[in-house]
Amino acid sequence: MRRYKLFINGEFLESSSGETIQVINPANEEVISEVPQATVDETRKAIDAAYQSQKRWEKFPAIERAKYLRKIADGIRKNAKFLTETLMEEQGKVRSLAETEINFTADYIDYMAEWARRIEGEIIPSDKPNENIYLYKAPIGVVAGILPWNFPFFLIARKMAPALITGNTVVIKPSSDTPNNAFEFAKIVAGTDLPKGVFNLITGRGSVVGEELASNPKVGMISFTGSVEAGSRIMQLAAKNITKVSLELGGKAPAIVMNDANIDDAVKYIKQSRVINTGQVCNCAERVYVHEKVADEFIEKMIKAMRDTKYGEPLKSDDIEMGPLINKNALESVKGFVERAIKEGAKLLTGGEDDKFEKGYYYKATLLANCTQDMEIIRKEIFGPVLPIVTFKDLDQAIEYANDCEYGLTSSIYTQNLDVMMRAANEIKFGETYVNRENFEAMQGFHAGWRKSGIGGDDGKHGIEEFLNTHVLYIQYDTNKK
Repeated sequence: MRRYKLFINGEFLESSSGETIQVINPANEEVISEVPQATVDETRKAIDAAYQSQKRWEKFPAIERAKYLRKIADGIRKNAKFLTETLMEEQGKVRSLAETEINFTADYIDYMAEWARRIEGEIIPSDKPNENIYLYKAPIGVVAGILPWNFPFFLIARKMAPALITGNTVVIKPSSDTPNNAFEFAKIVAGTDLPKGVFNLITGRGSVVGEELASNPKVGMISFTGSVEAGSRIMQLAAKNITKVSLELGGKAPAIVMNDANIDDAVKYIKQSRVINTGQVCNCAERVYVHEKVADEFIEKMIKAMRDTKYGEPLKSDDIEMGPLINKNALESVKGFVERAIKEGAKLLTGGEDDKFEKGYYYKATLLANCTQDMEIIRKEIFGPVLPIVTFKDLDQAIEYANDCEYGLTSSIYTQNLDVMMRAANEIKFGETYVNRENFEAMQGFHAGWRKSGIGGDDGKHGIEEFLNTHVLYIQYDTNKK
């Protein structure tokens, strides 16, 4: 069984608390590692290390900071197989998805390194004579990255890479369900010559480590991915110091299937979207609206697609589409959603039960029809391999249903009609809309939610901007001097 240490100011340290968190393999319920529960003092030590190192780090030319990022990306590629299997073991990812996450993370870090020569200010015309106005971009300071468990390795990079390239330093807190990959990431960082204190990693309870990160006055920005409830708590704590927050929270993505859609493509992409990572993805299809004229065909094909889903223990089989849910609480939550939906009148078409494996948190790909807009399963995030279907009469109704939601992260529509496509693009109130394709964002795009799905965003040019302050300089000059 692996045992890890905190990574603070360039050193691996034991926690003075003497308390540990046991990490469970969700595929077989075996304990695979122990990680330390950091104290408030240790959290402050990590923040202080980041705070002190940031003063020197921001003075490095951005192109020099980029060199360190590329070294980390190279280290990830050299250890890709081990990192893939670490991720599979602690999170229950299938091999293909774990490999994608590891490789995408390395590519993402390289992509952010490329911004070294692209961080630009502005020159603004002045209203006064003999004056120039310059707008500079400056780092915020210490960035606290608080991570979820569903894409834990990539999300280190999503928070660290833009922070570091813009001159900030970081303290990362991974989820207690999936900390192993983060410690292996820290080992890669330790193997480079990245200056001490620029990257720090601590584990522990959210009520201890998370709350200190969110409330410490030396933290300039909190980048959090997780639940609405936790995001709301972080905002409350950050308000004391008016600390900037960037939050990616829940999702309840609608998928609209029009009567002119390519049904085979819609079935393929929506099914993929629902079972990827066992349905534990905030931006993938959580509810489907199907035009009543094609509902029978769509449902018939979707039943087969969901029923044919292969699943099992990821480390024992590569020929599967799904692994387990992350833990027992997640399994019970998904089961509860389905049971309550059936009581409300939904019709179970396939699935609807946990698997009969002796160990592990498995639940079959599940399809529900006869759902209505007022049902809990249409309104609340399921975060499991369950797909509820609602039929609609026309585009007006479909858009109304899609927007009738407290979340606003991603959405999708399947149609061959350009007019329908453009109207949906203008009227669907979500941060992202995918047309005739799977729900998966690009690193050069901008991943951001509306309403309760979050504040701020990630990726691309606009994601970089989240990690920068503006400094406006007004310069008067004298034209009489020779």
